[in-house]
Amino acid sequence: MNIQNTTPKPQVDAETLIIGTGFSGLGLAVILEREGTRDYLMLERGQDVGGTWRDNHYPGAGCDVFSHLYSYSFRPNPHWSRTYSKQPEILKYLQDTAKDEGVYPKVRFGTTVTRAEWIEEDGLWQVETNNGTYRARALVSATGHLSDLAMPDIEGLESFGGKMMHSSQWDHDYDYTGKRVGIIGTGASSIQIAPEIAPDVSHLTVFQRTAPYIVPRRDEAYSEAQKGMFERFPEMLQDFRKELFWGNESRFPQRLQIPAFLAQIQEMSRGHLEAQVADPELREKLTPPYSVGCKRILISNEYYPAIQRENVTLETTGIARIDETGVVLTDGSHVELDMLILATGFEATELPIAEVIYGKTGRLSDQWENGGQAFACTSVHGYPNFFMMLGPNTGLGAGSMIYMVETQIEYIRGALEYLFESGKIIEPDREAQEAYVKSIHDRAERTVWITGGCQSWYLHPRSGKLTAIWPDYMSQFRKENGTFATKGYMVRDVTVPA
Repeated sequence: MNIQNTTPKPQVDAETLIIGTGFSGLGLAVILEREGTRDYLMLERGQDVGGTWRDNHYPGAGCDVFSHLYSYSFRPNPHWSRTYSKQPEILKYLQDTAKDEGVYPKVRFGTTVTRAEWIEEDGLWQVETNNGTYRARALVSATGHLSDLAMPDIEGLESFGGKMMHSSQWDHDYDYTGKRVGIIGTGASSIQIAPEIAPDVSHLTVFQRTAPYIVPRRDEAYSEAQKGMFERFPEMLQDFRKELFWGNESRFPQRLQIPAFLAQIQEMSRGHLEAQVADPELREKLTPPYSVGCKRILISNEYYPAIQRENVTLETTGIARIDETGVVLTDGSHVELDMLILATGFEATELPIAEVIYGKTGRLSDQWENGGQAFACTSVHGYPNFFMMLGPNTGLGAGSMIYMVETQIEYIRGALEYLFESGKIIEPDREAQEAYVKSIHDRAERTVWITGGCQSWYLHPRSGKLTAIWPDYMSQFRKENGTFATKGYMVRDVTVPA
């Protein structure tokens, strides 16, 4: 007598769930959509695609990577308006991509992941959200480095009685005209905000802990003739992209502290400072006390002139605390403020998504207590059929993150093709992952990020390891991590009810 197994198979809502619709998640979705053979859904906590370019819309928000590199190679845009694009244009590019490529119907907006757990007996991921539960064979985290804001650890921060906002939560309804405004931080967002608002406020105080290196922003508008040429001759646009890429790649030796290369960028930065700031006392305050490249090198033509306006103060005295009416400095003086801007960046090393992901070995944030570790910078031991985009050691000190994104897209595409066509479960071997991570840290020891004499968000705060940055050439990242192979993985059959 032949008795059939009537146990139902576990419900699956999609082969693959992708968390996040920024450049990385959206790019992967486009490739899967074009293939037409993979079933996927995207979970997005916001109300539109765009990730960091949807959320960061403060005055002056823009990109410091060439527009023609900061876009997908498989979806070039001949119509970029200028060398470096502003936030609205980048966001529209991403929205147009989602619309034109048919991705929007696959996105579940307003959906926040509260727990994602690998269910071993079913061989799938179960993802709890505020809008219900999803189940899938594979899970891709595409939440990125710059998705969750970092608040400064300053006494009395919540007691401030004026208007306070993080740069990534800009309130455009608030009118800062004629107000006394303070900015905490001198990173990439701060140097874009300050020149934009300085002409309109009664007084602006920029609270600087450490001066950044700043180089000229060689930004020009593309003519209609140039745009037309790129549109009619797409091969010329691809050649231009290659030229820009290898120009960026040639600057990596600066991060290896090769004297000649360090001197070149340092001369450019110091020359820019000297050309724009005549006052020797102010120039000294604006001179970084660490090796060039140790922190992110910024580009701006407007920041130094803004700092020298009569209604702007660069405050280098440390902050003791914040009270109801302003900022108390370490020397006891008080800065009265109506508005306080927190340009303090994001949780780049302690990725918040790791708090809600649970594999065979427990919660990912616990496993990463001393810094993120991933095999091929993409998958993690103990977390089967799981892939992370722009996770550990994928950031860049110079160059386009889209190149890194596209490298991971191809890797994950190949992995998904293998695991679904073979019916297998894949998971990095512990020893293979440890060996791979060691190779990264060994390379990092020779770089300016480790020995440059600065503390930056590139380094994990507890271990001191370089966990945010790729310590090698971008082309080497693609060579190592651009093609999926089963070497280094434990491969097994899916054992679920028949």
